[in-house]
Amino acid sequence: MLEAIDEAVSINSLIWLFLAAFMIHDFEEIITVEGWMRRNYDQVSRIVPNGAGRFLKDFSDITGSQFAVAVFFEFILFIPFTYIAAERNAMLLFTGFNAIMLIHVFTHVGQSLYLRRYTPGVVTAVLVTLPYSAYLFYRLLDAGLVHGSDLAWSIPVGAATVLPAVWIGHQCARRIAPNR
Repeated sequence: MLEAIDEAVSINSLIWLFLAAFMIHDFEEIITVEGWMRRNYDQVSRIVPNGAGRFLKDFSDITGSQFAVAVFFEFILFIPFTYIAAERNAMLLFTGFNAIMLIHVFTHVGQSLYLRRYTPGVVTAVLVTLPYSAYLFYRLLDAGLVHGSDLAWSIPVGAATVLPAVWIGHQCARRIAPNR
């Protein structure tokens, strides 16, 4: 079956599919985060560790609109580097974004297991992001476009790029789409 997928999906198409996989996952978060926080904040805030409790408090009143603005900032960052990966085979930032996205899957799963409940994004993390990321890395490695050492470097590069973008996006979101 993997051979059939390999033949049907070019690496170029697979790289561009990153934007779709990212948005499908983030649509789940955008749609569910506001209501989930409203329904679960009180219970969850009592059981999370102190450091996570501060982070949770910062997001306790987030709206779907604010989350969408933050996602928009990330998406805009991802577009040129996806283009560079697909059209120029320059992979470092692209694989960095994808390494962070893959790690993010496990944060969703860990949150759901720790809290013993659904958390926003866990369904698409497991059903979309995980298979996409695993297949992407398999294909890039198999084609010789990246090597294991490239993937190791991509994690800190991705974190140094994505995490500030997420933070900036969320800061701007509170100004662009303030709570009512």
